Amino acid sequence: MSDNEKVYDEDLKKLINKILSYSPDADCEKVVKAYYLSKKAHENQFRKSGEPYFIHPVAVANILADMQLDVDTICGGLLHDVVEDTEYEEKDIEEMFGKDVAILVDGVTKLGKIKYMTKEESQSENLRKMFLAMAKDLRVILIKLADRLHNMRTLEYMNPQKAKYKAQETLDIYAGIANRLGISKIKWELEDLSLRYLDPEGYYNLVKKVRMKREQRESYIEDIVKLLKENFTKSSIPCDVYGRPKHFYSIYRKMKIKDKSFDEIYDLIAIRVIVDSVKDCYGVLGIIHTLWKPMPGRFKDYIAMPKPNMYQSLHTTVIGSDGEPLEIQIRTHEMHDIAEYGIAAHWKYKEGKSDEAISSVDERLQWLRRMMEWEKDVTDPHEFLDALKEDVFNSQVYVFTPQGEVVELPNGSIPVDFAYRIHSNIGNKCIGAKVNGKIVSFEYKLRNGDIVEIHTSSNSPGPSRDWLNMVKTSNARNRIRQYFKKERREENIERGVAILEKEFKRLNLNKNDENVQTALREVSKKFNQPDYDDFLATVGYGGIAGNQVVTKVRDFILKDARKQEKEQKINQEEDIEKHNALENEKLKTAAKSKKREKRHTGVQVDGLDGIYVRFAKCCSPLPGDDIVGYITRGRGVTVHRTDCENIIRDKENNAGKMINVSWVEDNDSRFEADIQLKANDRRGILNEITHVISNEKVGLNGIYARKGSEIGITIDLTLEVNGIEQLNHVMRKLNNIPGVEDTYRVHSR
Repeated sequence: MSDNEKVYDEDLKKLINKILSYSPDADCEKVVKAYYLSKKAHENQFRKSGEPYFIHPVAVANILADMQLDVDTICGGLLHDVVEDTEYEEKDIEEMFGKDVAILVDGVTKLGKIKYMTKEESQSENLRKMFLAMAKDLRVILIKLADRLHNMRTLEYMNPQKAKYKAQETLDIYAGIANRLGISKIKWELEDLSLRYLDPEGYYNLVKKVRMKREQRESYIEDIVKLLKENFTKSSIPCDVYGRPKHFYSIYRKMKIKDKSFDEIYDLIAIRVIVDSVKDCYGVLGIIHTLWKPMPGRFKDYIAMPKPNMYQSLHTTVIGSDGEPLEIQIRTHEMHDIAEYGIAAHWKYKEGKSDEAISSVDERLQWLRRMMEWEKDVTDPHEFLDALKEDVFNSQVYVFTPQGEVVELPNGSIPVDFAYRIHSNIGNKCIGAKVNGKIVSFEYKLRNGDIVEIHTSSNSPGPSRDWLNMVKTSNARNRIRQYFKKERREENIERGVAILEKEFKRLNLNKNDENVQTALREVSKKFNQPDYDDFLATVGYGGIAGNQVVTKVRDFILKDARKQEKEQKINQEEDIEKHNALENEKLKTAAKSKKREKRHTGVQVDGLDGIYVRFAKCCSPLPGDDIVGYITRGRGVTVHRTDCENIIRDKENNAGKMINVSWVEDNDSRFEADIQLKANDRRGILNEITHVISNEKVGLNGIYARKGSEIGITIDLTLEVNGIEQLNHVMRKLNNIPGVEDTYRVHSR
């Protein structure tokens, strides 16, 4: 057995012991089977840290065991990446571990085989899939939260840009889900880890400041805890009392929202008291209020009125002995487990509970069912993600119906949101609202504890379009759109036309232009609206944003124009190729009809007469260039420019082969020179170039033009000149041609 296998066996032993500590009758053989299947499936896979990939599912399983979850959930944690990343399929998992485990694994498996246009679309669809699975079995999201928590703990191995994206997604989505499920232990850690990557400087600065104050605060808290325990003992109330440091993100957020410096934040540590019964909770509260003066408006009784995420506790803030505010939380042991692990604690406490108590858990998940109702009507991925963050994960307000029932809404909701939350017909027939017995406008922002009464009328004209910009919840917004979609088709078509006309005008597009109309009909199909009138009606009632449509129309037109331009350039390139082929054919014919004399004249080799001389093709020296000779066995002397790269490179090793050479004066020989032009791609430019060369009485031995730069075309020319002066003169002439951006001599070919 290898060292790695010993480690794995030790990890398995720890996991099994953890499960048995809270569930002695657990089917641990199933966990062992899942452990070794996951190990085999992920063999030879590695994480970005370089560690074996298998450490990740083991870590996820341990997080789930810390939450004291059942065996199927822990097996799901061990196997959660097997279907997505290995050759195993869902049917294999079902055959080996049963349908429940297969459903859990499938629920956290991304839609990897489907290709999406944007990252938002991919994220949106994967979240939809996860929430659908979550509605069937809540344990899906518990596995996903454990998966995300371990990934966030190891995020330092990811590139900074991707790490920041993951941190923002975690803060926006997963920390919000943990909060809604009441799993504060995971919520706080996700928030702190996200802050570390979203604002590293702010995070580490805060950590440093908290540590500096720790000793001072710990001494103060020890005195408080000692005093409380003494008083609780006198009253015969058994309890645990300890100080709980505030999480970094909580402090950071308070500083940002309230625009306070760190030194102005006093409640860095809260006191927590855990007792055996609800009766003791209120007994402890009375003792605390006799020791210190409570701050008005800072007492909250979440025992009598629990939060929708099942959280229960008494919160009170008192003025401590040093004059600073001190927050104290009081709860039972069961309430504490639920506060730490929220809905996950349901599996621990469901045994022995009445059906009524168990059904109350389902009532706490009404927000999830509501979300699954309105998500069917949302097709745009951006809208889905925005609605998710806004309607589900924002801060909530809790208001009452006249009958005393609690209604949960996002912070910033108005009476219309309340009306649609009760029922679609109440929202559609709403004509007014009262809050706490007083008539309020529809723009009134609901606050915690408000009693809301909606007035309706059978003669109501229906919802106002203005409500679309006023309501906070996606449910209300979608119900209003559906009303206009069904009830006022003709009006919606007219309104859709008017909206598009306004948007076309804003972008300076002529709606009657043939290209615009063609693009508009093509774009309508992209929105799954094959019927054009249906498309206009959808724009009219707000189902599709007019600015989004017109932007896509503009992009379609630009894309089509680029396509036509590309086709035109392809035709021009074909013309250039034909021209090149014709010119090269002419040159070949000329070469055949006239055998050129080898160019060994025009250069004098020091101390040698009658030796064969040739010119190096790598640098093509011309009269006027500084030159040097290179003796080549059996091939005479090759003349190079002194700045030739080949000569510079070989100078040290082959100095003995170098020989002095010089140009012969009054020489009438002709020499080849290579030049290159960068020019705009316009019609007729090649004719102008060849015309200049002809006028200067310079031979043209080769021409090759190609598409090759941002400014247009690149043209290679091989000229026949009498020296560097004539070449420079010709290059200046060529550079003056309109459209020629640059002309330069090519040093090698």
